[in-house]
Amino acid sequence: MKKTTILMILFFLIGCSYQLSEKNSTTGLQTTSLADDFEDHFMIGTAISTKQIEEKNQITLRIVKNEFNAITPENVMKWELIHPEPEVFIYEPADKLVSFAEENNIFLVGHTLVWHHMTPDWIFKDDEGDLVSREVLLSRLENHINKVAGRYKGRVDAWDVVNEALNDDGSLRKSNWLKIIGEDYIEIAFKMAEKAAPNAKLYYNDYSLFEPEKRKGAVKLIKDLQSKGVKIDGIGFQGHYGLTWPSISELEKSIKAFSELGIDVFFSELDISVLPRENGENQGADISINIQIEDKLNPYPKELPPFMKEKLAKRYYQIFAVFNKYKDDINRVSLWGVSDADSWLNDWPVKGRTDYPLLFDRNLKDSS
Repeated sequence: MKKTTILMILFFLIGCSYQLSEKNSTTGLQTTSLADDFEDHFMIGTAISTKQIEEKNQITLRIVKNEFNAITPENVMKWELIHPEPEVFIYEPADKLVSFAEENNIFLVGHTLVWHHMTPDWIFKDDEGDLVSREVLLSRLENHINKVAGRYKGRVDAWDVVNEALNDDGSLRKSNWLKIIGEDYIEIAFKMAEKAAPNAKLYYNDYSLFEPEKRKGAVKLIKDLQSKGVKIDGIGFQGHYGLTWPSISELEKSIKAFSELGIDVFFSELDISVLPRENGENQGADISINIQIEDKLNPYPKELPPFMKEKLAKRYYQIFAVFNKYKDDINRVSLWGVSDADSWLNDWPVKGRTDYPLLFDRNLKDSS
């Protein structure tokens, strides 16, 4: 296979021409945008960090405006940042994000209302440090959803209402939400979100949905909600993948399984790691995992060699070929970050290493 860029190979897949103008070659900006050329396929999105929301990198914002038609905040709408203390709400970064999306006619996904990570301990505990009652926690959850989702009513297009509620075997994660409220906390959260943001689409979001047991558990979860008349509009495949996994067949099985439920199917956090995982494990996205850095786990600290760039391009081609095949079932593909410099994979599951998982490199050029 001839050495080429990831973006060139994606455009080749959908039958579009790709050229960098001489004027824009230093920034990697194209004469046509990703969003425009995938217009008949699905929305193309990205995640935006706090630094980017605060407009500290104008080149990055220009790429976002030019290339993407959907955005998700990486962190600023998570409970820990937007509602860190009982009576404290920090809205300014989220307000800037919402305004940016409106000004540029970009589909905005709020992320996320209920998660077991980045959720302050005070939510689950009383003044003595003991777990609160079901009633107290439900009251705190309702207040949070009303204040956050309600503040952006009619301005946020969709919400990841519940994030990562399942274990890899498809069972419900034994989070404090489950321990204190019970199995109906997911149903209740979706009902609260619908009341606070009645015009927004409401989504469930999780990783490793290509795994048969987890896929089965997620299908059951959604069917249970649907049977109770709960508004659930879609499911997000986080899409934190590697060069050899998931298998294409399992990915296709998952797309088919969820599309049969009559809901939106989308890839919410796509990136492709080129780095090895310890013992070939940890194919999910559990951010609590933290492995000590070793040379063998950080093989490309300075740059990605050409043969690995070619492998990455081939893998993006494989994954996007599946998306293209099921373009009638998929309504959005969002990358989890704009450039390699922004990627959370630089610090997970190994702190301090260097990964190259996105379409644009650290110099904000297309990965070539």
